[in-house]
Amino acid sequence: MCVTCGCSETDGVVYTDAQSGEQITVPRTDADTHVHPHKHDSDEHHHLYSFAPAHEQHFHTHPGPPHGYGHPHDHEHTASGVVALHARAQGTTIALEQDILVKNQLLAERNRGWLAGREILALNLVSSPGSGKTTLLERTIRDLQSQLAISVIEGDQATMNDAERIRATGCKVIQINTGTGCHLEADMLARGLQQLNPPLGSVVMIENVGNLVCPALFDLGEQAKVVILSVTEGEDKPIKYPHMFKASSVMLLNKIDLLPYLKFDVERCIAYARQINPAIEVFRVSAETGEGMSAWYDWLRSHCAR
Repeated sequence: MCVTCGCSETDGVVYTDAQSGEQITVPRTDADTHVHPHKHDSDEHHHLYSFAPAHEQHFHTHPGPPHGYGHPHDHEHTASGVVALHARAQGTTIALEQDILVKNQLLAERNRGWLAGREILALNLVSSPGSGKTTLLERTIRDLQSQLAISVIEGDQATMNDAERIRATGCKVIQINTGTGCHLEADMLARGLQQLNPPLGSVVMIENVGNLVCPALFDLGEQAKVVILSVTEGEDKPIKYPHMFKASSVMLLNKIDLLPYLKFDVERCIAYARQINPAIEVFRVSAETGEGMSAWYDWLRSHCAR
C-alpha cells in the first residue's frame, strides 16, 4: 500500500454495508504492498527493504553465507559499499513510490469523472484520531438531512463503530476496514462507491483513516479535502504536518467550546494554516454545541449548487 510509511496489508480490505451487513473482502498481495529484491553473490548477500520508512531502511552487507545458517552475522560497512547500496535502494524506493502514486492518480481521475458525471459532490474528511470528525459528520447529516442527500464511506483500520454511529442518523454508509493500512486509496473508494450507489446530485462524505500524513498523498477523486483540527491538538499542527494542510481546501477548527479550558492560540493556528496554504478556508466550529456550524453548512450548500 504505502511505501512512504511502510504500512502493508496482505489479509485484504473489508467492505461492509452497514445496513445489510453484506461484506466483501478484497485480497491484497505482497506485490501490492512492497518489493523485496535480493541479490545473491558468492561472497555477500544484500537486503534492500524498500517498503520500510526511509529513515529505517535496512542496508547490510553480510560476508559469507546468507541469513539462516545459525551463526552470528559480521556486518561490513565500507564507505563505497554503503553509498552504492543506499543509492540503489533509494532508486528502488523512489521508483516504487512513483509507480504506486501514478496508479492511484489514474484511478482517482476515473473516480472524479464518475462522480462528476452524476453531479455528486465528494469530500475527503481527514484528521488525526480524536479530532471529533465522526461527531461533526453526525451533526452535519442530522442538520442537513432535509436539504441534502448525504451518504458516507467510513475508513478505519478495524471495527464498525463509526459506521454504526452514522447508520443511526438514517444515512446509508459503507465501512472500509484497511487492516494495517493507514489511509484510503482510490481503488478502495471505487469499490466503496459501487456498494454505496449514491443517488444523482447527492453528497458523499469520505471519512478517511485518522492520520495527518499519508492521506495527503493519496487523491481519491474527491472534489476537496476537508481537514478537521481539534483545539485539543495544539495550534502548531499545520506547520508540523504541512502536506495535509497544503492539500486541503477547508480547515474546520473543531471543539471551540473547550477554548476556555485550554491554552490554544486560535489566531496563531489560523496564521500557521494560511502560511502553508494561503487559499485555505477556515471555519471555527463546535460539533458538540453547534456553534459556527452554519458557516460550514453554507460552504457545503454553495458547492453542491455548483
